[in-house]
Amino acid sequence: MLEMFEKKQSFEKFESKVWLSSPTMYDDSMKYVMEAYETNWMSTVGKNIDEVEAMVCEKVGCGHSVALSAGTSALHLAVKLAGVKPGQKVFCSDMTFSATVNPITYEGGIPVFIDTEYDTWNMDPVALEKAFELYPDVKVVVVAHLYGTPGKIDEIKAICEKHGAVIIEDAAESLGATYKGIQTGTFGDYNAISFNGNKIITGTSGGMLLTDDEAAADKARKWSTQARENAPWYQHEEVGYNYRMSNVIAGVVRGQLPHLEDHIAQKKAIYERYRDGFKGLPVSMNPIDFENSEPNYWLSCMILDKDAMCKQVRGEQDALYVPEHGKSCPTEILDAIASINAEGRPIWKPMHMQPIYRMNPFVVRDGNGRARTNAYISGTVTDVGMDIFSRGLCLPSDNKMTAEQQDRIIEVIRACFD
Repeated sequence: MLEMFEKKQSFEKFESKVWLSSPTMYDDSMKYVMEAYETNWMSTVGKNIDEVEAMVCEKVGCGHSVALSAGTSALHLAVKLAGVKPGQKVFCSDMTFSATVNPITYEGGIPVFIDTEYDTWNMDPVALEKAFELYPDVKVVVVAHLYGTPGKIDEIKAICEKHGAVIIEDAAESLGATYKGIQTGTFGDYNAISFNGNKIITGTSGGMLLTDDEAAADKARKWSTQARENAPWYQHEEVGYNYRMSNVIAGVVRGQLPHLEDHIAQKKAIYERYRDGFKGLPVSMNPIDFENSEPNYWLSCMILDKDAMCKQVRGEQDALYVPEHGKSCPTEILDAIASINAEGRPIWKPMHMQPIYRMNPFVVRDGNGRARTNAYISGTVTDVGMDIFSRGLCLPSDNKMTAEQQDRIIEVIRACFD
């Protein structure tokens, strides 16, 4: 890394690391874990699983839920339920974690990436409509809600209904977020949430498939237990998976779910402290569409103004920047907060920029609303996801971070613009 000779300042390090987003554990979680232990229900059946499935249905407002080993497992089963076959194209969010996309390839499908829009940092409905003009036979769309902020659901649903496409909603990051008063995880035909260790509610691992289709839920439950048939021996008539959630993990989730609203309030306070603390800097926070939605504030993110960016170059695994008075970049800011023992991260690198998916179709809109389909047009002004990735970063958002710790992080970031 280039020496920050002009701006180098010394800030006191935190004794304990301030994490991006770590699990917040409660006594009740251990109580339910111990209940699984003491009753010897340690496998993939038990009261904790039954209770968690019922609790999530009540909280989110879905008809049926299937507790699984991961959010990725839920997305995979959702892709199967949607009927994706080898060689079929599937539209999906571009700026997201690879777990949104990889399950399409598990079934032999071909992801077609839809560019992001600035209003919510989620799938651009205009680009989605253009994608259907280019690929009218596509019948499945996978939509993610980035960092806990819902996308433009009404527009996306209307487009999918017009073209007869099934929606798979990746609500892994948005549990508890609402769009027009309705919880995310209910807008698709098949929906997924995650209880990964850094999510707003965690089981340390785990996830769920959510749907209003009882037959689909039963099918997913069967597939998740190796597709065992109802026979007195191990009978298998189709391929299955070892995807069921453990009753122990479900115990952790069971103890956490009653605290969802508390976690959202804590995350919201963190977001607002950053927003207020950055006043006067050439930056803005990740957008929130208050007119239509209430996010869960899972991660607080920031994006630098274009004219406030110093020179920054990113390779496949490394980054360099040139320090400049009055300017900064995500690489410099991440280095600065890491120097005081705090964890930040880059924005999700868009899928069309990933080596494994660079040859996949990628649909954007330009100033005239036209679509482009070659991933190698990256770098044009219309490539919104790449622009946000270049200028944005995720800030330490742990709900156990104190106001004093956050104030020091804000101070360190402000110093990057000196």
